[in-house]
Amino acid sequence: MTVAGLRKTFGQTVALNGLSLDILAGKVHAVLGENGAGKSTLVKVLSGLISPDAGELTLDGSNAVINHPRASHDLGIRTAFQEISLIKDLSVAQNFLLMEEPLGRLGMIRSRQAVQSVRERLVDLGLADIDPRVKVGKLDLPTRQKIEIARAVSHAPGLLILDEPTASLSARDVVWLGQLIDRVRGQNTTVILISHRMQDVRDFCSSLTVLRNGVAVGTHVVGDMTDEDVIELMIGRSIDAVFPHRRPPGEMAVASAPALTVNNFAVEGAGPISFSIQPGEIVGVGALQGMGQRELYLGLFGAQPRLGGSVAVNGKAVDIRTPADATGPRVGIGLIPEDRKTEGLLLELDGTENATLPSLDMFERLGTIDASRERQAVGGMFGRVNLSVRAMWMPVRHLSGGNQQKVVLAKWLLTGDRVLLFYDPTRGVDVGTKAEIYRLMRAFADDGGAILFYSTDITELVNLCDNIMVLYRGRIVKTLAGDELTDTNILRAAVGHSVTERPGSHDQPAH
Repeated sequence: MTVAGLRKTFGQTVALNGLSLDILAGKVHAVLGENGAGKSTLVKVLSGLISPDAGELTLDGSNAVINHPRASHDLGIRTAFQEISLIKDLSVAQNFLLMEEPLGRLGMIRSRQAVQSVRERLVDLGLADIDPRVKVGKLDLPTRQKIEIARAVSHAPGLLILDEPTASLSARDVVWLGQLIDRVRGQNTTVILISHRMQDVRDFCSSLTVLRNGVAVGTHVVGDMTDEDVIELMIGRSIDAVFPHRRPPGEMAVASAPALTVNNFAVEGAGPISFSIQPGEIVGVGALQGMGQRELYLGLFGAQPRLGGSVAVNGKAVDIRTPADATGPRVGIGLIPEDRKTEGLLLELDGTENATLPSLDMFERLGTIDASRERQAVGGMFGRVNLSVRAMWMPVRHLSGGNQQKVVLAKWLLTGDRVLLFYDPTRGVDVGTKAEIYRLMRAFADDGGAILFYSTDITELVNLCDNIMVLYRGRIVKTLAGDELTDTNILRAAVGHSVTERPGSHDQPAH
């Protein structure tokens, strides 16, 4: 595939500025870049969702015109999107066969045949545990991501585009994806992988192209590039340390009471669980998919009923039955959720309206909102999270994924809540934004805040957390600290095995 001189603008914004790149047939090629570099626009052009203003596309030696998703499909292009395109009110089978359902003589859909066909496809793709009859909206995000990928692969495309495919997948699911990529590559399918995770690039790809400001700034063999080389190409400057330094335990001030104390806490799918977080601490949660971490977070935030146990903030017992009970000066617990688009933001509202949703009472004056104070507070917070002032007035659906996540962070930092529950906050954001999120987390902790931090990226847990509790089947099976904080120890406990590795033997945290 060859792209030559591709250009696309949105008003004054230049998304693609004469982009040119070549991808060898039958290879797995990574396309990298910060949010806003042009990756999403390229994916949308190739998928027929938008038309370029200029440029040419060549597939298999012939010029290709893509002005509609159907045209993309007819050319053998299929895309598994990061922002999942499945329709939640339809079943898995209906999503798989949308517009391609088997019909009877009278034009009626043959439902049983459709379900059986999709069941066979799922089994063939290693997803036999997914019921094709269940509505997509009832499935968790990782399962929906796998269905999105499987649907694209099931059409035997000549060009397969995977847009951040591992963003919400567990380590086990990433192995499944790797096997799937090997399979389609063996069928001479060309794969374009969009990813912010260098490990994905190294595991799956032979070559990579880095985009910056809508142009390709380098194409290289993966093995010839260090992570630092790639990061420098992406952001246009060197980055000395992705992860901020942790304070040694002895430098942390001793508080009169933990910031958060959880005692025999239980919700459906998790518990009983007991732990505490001191002011200034980042406590990690390590777990494979479906081990109760999501239920724990929702329960602590009041979004899922508590079945037993107690919670205390700063030594005082609190009764959290709804999210409204959790946030605010009396309790002070905020949640950065798993899916920013559906759980963290109202996409049609602007950045200011989203940022002040949980804290509107701070700006109330005589029954109305003091808009001047609101804008001043949001502007200051957006500056703190390195978000352009333009985002204050833009509907957040127009922002990149990384900037949307910054709005979510700004929202909870604005509340003044001193306990924050971070659920995979760097999912689908670029390396530069990741580093900014890490620094914000550490600054919040250094200022006396307390963080409970779950991530699907074990490297983040190892390098950010002061200690880590590992969940297995809804319970804490191991707590790691100091020299025990290694990738191997986390994974060993996460699959149900006790930690036997000698502390400090390998996989040491890197700073």
